[in-house]
Parts: sequence; structure tokens; C-alpha cells
Amino acid sequence: MHPAMRLWRAHGRCLEIGGQSLLQLADRIGQTPFFAYDRRLLDDRIAKLRQCLPAQVKLHYAIKANPMPALVQHLKPLVDGFDVASAGEMMIALDSGMQPAAIAFAGPGKTDLELRQAVAGGLLVELESEGEAKRLVKIADRSGYAARAAVRINPDFSLKGSGMRMGGGAQQFGVDSERVPQLVRQIVSAGLQFEGFHIFAGSQNLRSDIIADVQRQSVELALRLAERAGQPLHYLNIGGGFGIPYFPKDEPLDLEHVGEALGALVEMTASQQPQAEVVVELGRYIVGEAGIYVARVIDRKESRGQIFLVTDGGLHHQLAASGNFGQVIRRNYPLAIGNKFGAVPTETASVVGCLCTPLDLLGDRCELPAAEPGDLVVVFQSGAYGRTASPDAFLSHPAAVEVLV
Repeated sequence: MHPAMRLWRAHGRCLEIGGQSLLQLADRIGQTPFFAYDRRLLDDRIAKLRQCLPAQVKLHYAIKANPMPALVQHLKPLVDGFDVASAGEMMIALDSGMQPAAIAFAGPGKTDLELRQAVAGGLLVELESEGEAKRLVKIADRSGYAARAAVRINPDFSLKGSGMRMGGGAQQFGVDSERVPQLVRQIVSAGLQFEGFHIFAGSQNLRSDIIADVQRQSVELALRLAERAGQPLHYLNIGGGFGIPYFPKDEPLDLEHVGEALGALVEMTASQQPQAEVVVELGRYIVGEAGIYVARVIDRKESRGQIFLVTDGGLHHQLAASGNFGQVIRRNYPLAIGNKFGAVPTETASVVGCLCTPLDLLGDRCELPAAEPGDLVVVFQSGAYGRTASPDAFLSHPAAVEVLV
């Protein structure tokens, strides 16, 4: 059994979620496909983070990982802040009741309208370029509202071994580190309220030693740049990048090691910038393992000796599981027949969706118990970058439902 499946409980021979069997939940929802997120697993993950990370560290949830309003509302009292990347996410964050002072707005290509909304809402705007800084100054002057600003730094290093590198070299993200001190001085002289820095070097990394090293480099760089800019830091977001195990050979992240190394960095920051709050921004690590995608087998067919389980779902809902969301070599997400959970595999079958493309492959030659039309296929590790990261309008099939149980 894949390590990800061990987080889940069984209800007889059926997967359990939210204290009920998957079959009961499917009947309650009334349709497939659907995404389901488990409150228990969300709570457990936050508790583990609080246990392992230094108490002084502020924990932010990156809404882009999963913006379902009910899920964001559930996380609101459990985390210290939200990170958003669009006006739509900003509205979800504010609707949750999170204090605007604890919401940061990052991402390249913010429109003038989004900047005006962020300033009026009291959010911290994380500037991605000199041009964006100039636009924010003009918007603040015209609106009469105080504008809170941080600078996102494009460092001269990246998070090696990460799913996506978002730092080092030429990037659309952030301001090149060597240009940051001058920009800070410019925005301060222009009247913006400078609060600090944001550094996000990469995502989906399972190596605690690499994460710890990048966090060290991030803190050291931020402290040097603050000194060169001659400004105190009140906010230091060192990103996240914590990965979850998707594939059979993946080992879970050693969170205890990350926390121990981060403790020394918190002390270093406090000695040089005692007013600074260190923020860790996590999305996938909080929600990724707490969600499943469920589709129903519509047809079972055999083609030249290979069994295909054709479902009513597919890549239009769960693009990442099809291997078309950043995988260089396609590998299967952990997958099971949910109403035969824990049953001994008896055959090799490929699980496909209902779209007219060979890319619509949820599981390639999986070892599964024999499945028939009506059975429920479960794709694990589906809590992050699922429905909202997928082309749900492709071929105009119905959208997947989302539930929090």
C-alpha cells in the first residue's frame, strides 16, 4: 500500500472519509466525479506543523493550492495568515474573516484594479517588479489609502530537486536580488509602507536538508539586503516548498529536521532584526494529502489483452494525476478502487477518463482488485492543484463537485 493511503481509514471494505463510507458519501453528493477533503487530515497536518516548527514562526496558507471557500474557512482559525495570487483569492480570504493585515498578495502581472482592491482592503502587496512598484505608488497617491508593500526577491539560488524552480537565473517572479536595495529605497521615499521581503525559491521538495539549506540562504540574503537598504524588516516570508509523496519511491519529508534547522534561523533573525516576523508559506503540504478525487467506472473493456476501466472523470478535473501538470516522466498517483479498499489486487488495469484524447489517463497499468461498472475509483493526493488547476471546460463535460467532510 502506498504511504499516502495509510493516512486513510477503512469502513469495512470501503474507504472512509469524514466518518462515513465512500459509498454513503457518493450517495449523499448524488453524482460523480467529485473531490472530497477530510477535516481530520487537515487538522492533523496543522497540528504536526505546529509541533515541529518553531513557535515564533507564522504559518500562512497559500490559497492557490486549493481555494475552496469552505476549506479556506476551516483553515482560517488554524493558521496565522493567507497568501493570495489574484483578486478572486483575495475575496475568498477576506470573506473567511481573516484580518487583512495577515493577508499577502503575490504574483506577477497584478492589474491596476487588483492593486487598487488590495490597497483598499489593507493587504500587504508583494511587489514583483520595479514597474509594479511605480504603479502601486500612483494608485496609493490617487486613492489616499496607505499602501503596505514588501518586495519579492528573485535570489541567485534555487531550490534544487523541486517540482518547480521559482528562483535563480532569469525569472518572471520577483526582483533580482542585486536590484532590491535600490528599489526599497525608492518605494520608501515615494511614501509606501515598506514591511519586508518574500523569497520563494521552489516547490514540491521532499529533501529536508535541501529545504533547510535554502531557508538558510534565504534568511541570510534577506538580512544582507535589509542592511544594504537601510530599512528594518517587519515581515520575512521565506516561502515553503515542502513536498508530499506522490509516487512509490517517494519518502515523506522529515519535518522535524526542517523545524530544528529553522529554529536557528529564527534566532539569527531575532538577533539582527528583532521586530521581524518569519513566515512560512505552505499550500500543497497542508491540503494535498487531505483530498481525494472520485470517479465512477462507466465501462470495463479489453483491448488486445489490456484491461481499461473507463470512468466519468478525467484530466479535465484532475490534470496533475494524468501526468500533464509538470511531470517530465509520467508516473501514477496512488489510486484504489474505493469501495474495495484494501482488497488484494487481482489484475492489471489502466484507468482512463471520458475525454477524446489518449492523454486522459488517470492510472497506467495499475495493480487493482477486479473492478466493474459502478465501482468508485479514488485518486489520492488530490487536495492541492486539482479542480482549479485543471481544464474543466474541455469537451464541455460537467464540473466536478467539491465537498469538505
